[in-house]
Amino acid sequence: MNIGNQLKGWLGLALAFCTLGTLPIHAQVRLPNVFSDHMVLQQQQENKVWGRASANELITVTIADQKHSTTADANGDWHVKLQPLTAGGPHELTVSASNTIKIADVLVGEVWICSGQSNMQWNVQQSSDPDLEKLTAKFPNIRMINFPQVGSQEPIWEHPKSKWQVCSPESVLSFSAVGYSFARQLHLALDVPIGMINNAWGGSACEAWISRNTLQSAGGYDELLAHWDALAREADELSANENSQTDEVKKKRSGLQGRLLGNHRPGNIYNGVLKSHLGYGIRGAIWYQGESNASRAYQYRDLFPLMIASWRQEWGQGDFPFYWVQLADFKPESADPMESDWAELREAQTMTQDRLPKTGQAVIIDIGEGKDIHPQNKSDVGKRLARLALANDYSVDIAAQSPRFQSMEKQGNKIVLTFSHTSGGWRPFDVSEPVGFAIAGEDKKFVWATANVLSDHRIEVFHSQIPNPQAVRYGWADNPKCNMYSRAGLPLTPFRTDDW
Repeated sequence: MNIGNQLKGWLGLALAFCTLGTLPIHAQVRLPNVFSDHMVLQQQQENKVWGRASANELITVTIADQKHSTTADANGDWHVKLQPLTAGGPHELTVSASNTIKIADVLVGEVWICSGQSNMQWNVQQSSDPDLEKLTAKFPNIRMINFPQVGSQEPIWEHPKSKWQVCSPESVLSFSAVGYSFARQLHLALDVPIGMINNAWGGSACEAWISRNTLQSAGGYDELLAHWDALAREADELSANENSQTDEVKKKRSGLQGRLLGNHRPGNIYNGVLKSHLGYGIRGAIWYQGESNASRAYQYRDLFPLMIASWRQEWGQGDFPFYWVQLADFKPESADPMESDWAELREAQTMTQDRLPKTGQAVIIDIGEGKDIHPQNKSDVGKRLARLALANDYSVDIAAQSPRFQSMEKQGNKIVLTFSHTSGGWRPFDVSEPVGFAIAGEDKKFVWATANVLSDHRIEVFHSQIPNPQAVRYGWADNPKCNMYSRAGLPLTPFRTDDW
């Protein structure tokens, strides 16, 4: 298929600020834009530096007291690995060949990816208290780089408009609000520079962040891939003899072309965005996505872990920490217990913790807004993610995980539930009685239940009209009414004991 030649208007826009991986090799040494002034290198580990030059050209890279040399291959590609550096700076990174590139104000500290869709992309200007955030954003050792939204089936090597920005009152409003809140907590707790690589794309689907080869090899995604292949063929067919087409056909063709270069097509963001900095030295990643996959929660059970595993494999840094935000409460509240796509997607996210090591979930079932898919309170989201990183990766003694359902036991007309991570007890919100529990009998019909706290880790649930209860659900709705927190102030993770 010849999609690249057919999508003239769209690719013209993309090429205005991107360089495709298939462009001819330039004689001068070049670096992708993740290596630029004000960058942050990951401390205490090797850091890969890569670029392009003339074939077989000698490249020399220096920083601090290190000097590394290598020779570009026949295609002009080259890389070196810097030896571990301690936190601090600033340093100058120099890359020399037939020309010399000097990168100034390089710090060494902790580097994290912040990724996902619009709720991660949402910037400080769009979130709560932007004026206060601007006033207090005096953290020159926090830096962030934003990557553009470019969909492609071919790898894009660099994004010339992407530059590292130093946190200041002038720059902070364009920072990812969740990413900035996360970075600020880490910086204040660890007292080291923090670098955030923001590649989030609003509305993106999980499959767009995974390479097509990975999806094909995993199996189970043939129908998904075939759907997009069919759209590509249709676009090719509509592009034939375009000069003789009606306005209606041209409009349809344009719509197809937009979708093919958009944020849902498998592999598009992997190639168009992620590939340009995949392999950069990082500590880990934070992720806020799932809204665009909410109607396919059972598929997400496998798709999301596949994405994480594929990133880890291709990054070449082992099982780096990967933490995500569970979907917030959204949409109108329901008067009675009901089925919910969003609840099922939250369940798929929770399951991922048990399938992959070094993962964690920030539960925000209390932060959402019923009428807005983009909650304004991004500060607390970042703080809950920071708790996970501080506890798991930096040995800070702090509560990090939300309480989770562990087991159930039937005791007469009651079900007794046991939970983990309660931080020594419960702290109900608003009213003293637990709210948000539903129970079902043999008819599998859920009704609101009475719940009582039995101990720091146990809650009993019952209903006077259900003598033989079978299952319990909590927070199981698009926008549930629920009020249970651990003593550390972290909300109970929504769950169900059934699989109906």
